[in-house]
Amino acid sequence: METYSVMCKKEISLDSRSLLFIVQSLCNGGHLDKASEFIHAVGEDDSISPILPVYNYFLGACAKTRSVYHASKCLELMDQRRVGKNEITYAALLKLAVFQRNLSAVNDIWKHYVNHYSLDILPLRKFIWSFTRLGDLKSAYELLQHMVDLASRGELFVKSNRGKLHSTTLDIPVPAKGETGSEKVAFGVNDHNVEYNSSSKVALPKGHNKIPATRVLRWSFNDVIHACGQSKNSELAEQLMLQMQNIGLLPSSHTYDGFIRAVAFPGGYEYGMTLLKVMQQQNLKPYDSTLATVSAYCSKAFQVDLAEHLLDQISECSYAYPFNNLLAAYDSLDQPERAVRVLARMKQLKLRPDMRTYELLFSLFGNVNAPYEEGNMLSQVDCCKRINAIEMDMVRNGFQHSPISRRNVLRALGAEGMVNEMIRHLQKAENLNVHSNMYLGTPTYNIVLHSLLEANETDMVINIFKRMKSCGCPADVATYNIMIDCCSIIHSYKSACALVSMMIRDGFSPKAVTFTALMKILLNDGNFEEALNLLDQAALEEIHLDVLSYNTILRKAFEKGMIDVIEYIVEQMHREKVNPDPTTCHYVFTCYVEKGYHATAIEALNVLSLRMLNEEDKESLQEKKIELEENFVMSEDPEAETKIIELFRNSEEHLAAALLNLRWCAMLGARIIWSEDQSPWARGLSNKYG
Repeated sequence: METYSVMCKKEISLDSRSLLFIVQSLCNGGHLDKASEFIHAVGEDDSISPILPVYNYFLGACAKTRSVYHASKCLELMDQRRVGKNEITYAALLKLAVFQRNLSAVNDIWKHYVNHYSLDILPLRKFIWSFTRLGDLKSAYELLQHMVDLASRGELFVKSNRGKLHSTTLDIPVPAKGETGSEKVAFGVNDHNVEYNSSSKVALPKGHNKIPATRVLRWSFNDVIHACGQSKNSELAEQLMLQMQNIGLLPSSHTYDGFIRAVAFPGGYEYGMTLLKVMQQQNLKPYDSTLATVSAYCSKAFQVDLAEHLLDQISECSYAYPFNNLLAAYDSLDQPERAVRVLARMKQLKLRPDMRTYELLFSLFGNVNAPYEEGNMLSQVDCCKRINAIEMDMVRNGFQHSPISRRNVLRALGAEGMVNEMIRHLQKAENLNVHSNMYLGTPTYNIVLHSLLEANETDMVINIFKRMKSCGCPADVATYNIMIDCCSIIHSYKSACALVSMMIRDGFSPKAVTFTALMKILLNDGNFEEALNLLDQAALEEIHLDVLSYNTILRKAFEKGMIDVIEYIVEQMHREKVNPDPTTCHYVFTCYVEKGYHATAIEALNVLSLRMLNEEDKESLQEKKIELEENFVMSEDPEAETKIIELFRNSEEHLAAALLNLRWCAMLGARIIWSEDQSPWARGLSNKYG
């Protein structure tokens, strides 16, 4: 501006070129306000008026800085001064429309553009980029096919008429999901076997891939494939990849980055690994983002070794989600020791944790003891140290507790039996939420109530429930079931019934767990008749009770030595098609033994073991009977029981438990029954209670 002042003092006239240089300088310096004022002021002078390149440069600067306000003022001025628009103008407006996420504006620009200009490959590339950024795959795909047609014919433009593109060879719809087939193709491995049946099949002339147009074409393919990745449109992504091969375009690392996002998913992580191998065969180095994507899918499928191996190959990462997915997998698999390596890798990459990272850290490291172990003084001290360390790091990185992280802390403290510390954290959270006119949320209170109930702190359970209701936090089904369970500890059936009434009034129907808790109260009072009435009521209301519900009654009947009740419950389970579990077998077998009915005990254990099997095993039981007898039940191999235990590791726990029971029966000298119809005991119960 000083130079311009000197020019004015020396009465040096300002020409169009000087005007453009001044506007460029102001825009490059970030002074859009002064540049805008200057353009307005110069335009008022009749001696010179800004030419279109000046306005275009200013609009381009507005697009770079995403200044919609200055761009709007510039467009108004252009309309007032009747300055036209050219292709550069439309390109700048296109960028601004994408920044504003304004798809209708892009469509308007498209209509204006094709009404005034013939399209060549570069403008098509810009419009394809715009449509993909705004999620309009249909429009982007159609323009891409016109670009392919241009490149294949060696033409630089296509004719337009009334805003529409016309081609004598192409009329290509976007393939709908499910229309392109679901077969996965390992691109680059079986190229000679690939068939491409789309009507858009074209072939570039020899040597055509040496010209810049082909490079632009590949960019546009990449844009559309990446958009497929955003919308998880795997069918269209696969079709585009096949089309690239057919026209001689080699996919790049960037292509595969978008393609893997589109076609790989947690259940199909193997396909992502296959594509990484294809890239290796084609001497393409995967992006860090590609490795992160496949790693995240491996983590979700609990393929933690693969996921960790992929993350070790990443050289730079600016987002925590792949590491969070691996931490979540270790949390689900209860392997906190392996999570330490993940944190070390994040620190090595100088990757800042996000809130999800801290939520997982509280879940992974908050509970010191293994599952089902009670906390002790040492583990409680260790638990507090861990939680405090994670909280300090969280605050250091500018994060406050989220509802999930708060719940994970409370759950960890409750699991360690640190009731007072848990209540202190709860009160702190309540005080913070009072200032923001919010309540903690029902799931948070449920965690506290459940932990207090596990610690038999019934008075505190009641007080927390009252506080919860007084602050306006609604109870849900889990809350009411916890409180009804609390009533079983304090032996108050009346209070439990009152809670059931509140539960129904709030719109919740009693579930199996509700009936189980009510039966537990009645059974503790020795009221078997009313407990059995509740059992019948659940059946009338078509509430399917699970094996835990029946075991609740069996346990009390076993303690009282009531064989008639045990037999009734066993037959009731059979009629309701509820498979027994090892606990059921224990109560029934032991009750018969303690009453001196040893033969009946062995026969009942035999029948119940068969009923433990799932439907698939039951259907094939007669076919596998000889195999099971020789290899497991009657086998004299000292490793037979070890082989049975292996079934537990394969998640076939009921089959393993049944085979161990049957082997025990055989060792006691009993004849193994492989069909319930052969059992007098089973037939007797059916006749008596059926």
